[in-house]
Amino acid sequence: MKIRSAVAVSAAFLLAACGGGGQIGDSGSGNNAANKKLVLIPGISAEPFYISMQCGFEEAAKAAGYEAKTQAPAKFDAAQQTPIVTGILADKPAAVLIAPTDDKAMAGPMKQLKDAGIKVIEVDTKLQDTSIASSTISSNNEQGGKLAAETINKLTAGKTGSVLVLNTKAGTSTTDARAKGFEDAIKAYPNLKYIGQQYTDNEAATAASKVTATLAANPDLIGVFATNLNSGEGAATGLRNAGKTGSVNLVGFDASPNQVKDLQAGTVQALIAQDPGTIGKQGVEQAVAAIDGKTNKRNIETDLVAITKDDASANSKYFYKQSC
Repeated sequence: MKIRSAVAVSAAFLLAACGGGGQIGDSGSGNNAANKKLVLIPGISAEPFYISMQCGFEEAAKAAGYEAKTQAPAKFDAAQQTPIVTGILADKPAAVLIAPTDDKAMAGPMKQLKDAGIKVIEVDTKLQDTSIASSTISSNNEQGGKLAAETINKLTAGKTGSVLVLNTKAGTSTTDARAKGFEDAIKAYPNLKYIGQQYTDNEAATAASKVTATLAANPDLIGVFATNLNSGEGAATGLRNAGKTGSVNLVGFDASPNQVKDLQAGTVQALIAQDPGTIGKQGVEQAVAAIDGKTNKRNIETDLVAITKDDASANSKYFYKQSC
């Protein structure tokens, strides 16, 4: 996901999820035909991934005849997201689409929404507690991590060396799943020595310093997988500062404008891109189904694609937006 410190601009959201069974959305006292309010609470404001999600959310809400509102924290942090969640209780929208910033800490605030009769749809990230949301829409994040490992193997072309994962924050369901998928898949390539993951606290500057320190301790570093946008941008900076651009293969997650620019410049060798607009759109569809008392699809997964410089133009539809 995601996730970046930013200006207080509302950003967007609704993310890919895991495919699967159906469940009936229970009826709530605040959800009726007269209530046409939907709220999106992304993980962070002013981030292209969530902005792209917001664009899909707003377009789908308008098409369904609903009023769309987005409120996002300035940082990907449960302490900042919680007051937004509790603050909208008084407005009592029909449904809330939310990307929880912590898979445990956000359970209490989100349960307050459900208990107030507000339908809850998870987009991008999700809680460990599966009893609160009616539906979860997210990318297949383990598949994304596996795809990153396969891509680094192709880029290194049989060379031997160490590989590092830069994760964001422990307890972020999406990036933890990406790291797990990578760790599981990298075992298939004995020439690539996995040296573990390091956390960046979703700060690009921290990611840059982690890369610098890892290069000093592991001069054979040959690949880096950054599990989210900020970590990827920071890793690119760290490699650039160390003069290792290109010699260390960097695979980032997401396709923000800056990351695409780095891809085209050769600073990043590949990007694993999601489809946040579709996550937002499908989030609205599931929200409306829950409001109307229809069957929800409990888990929905959206696809990911690995993009290199050579096929970037052909995959431009996956590039994230800075505005709708």
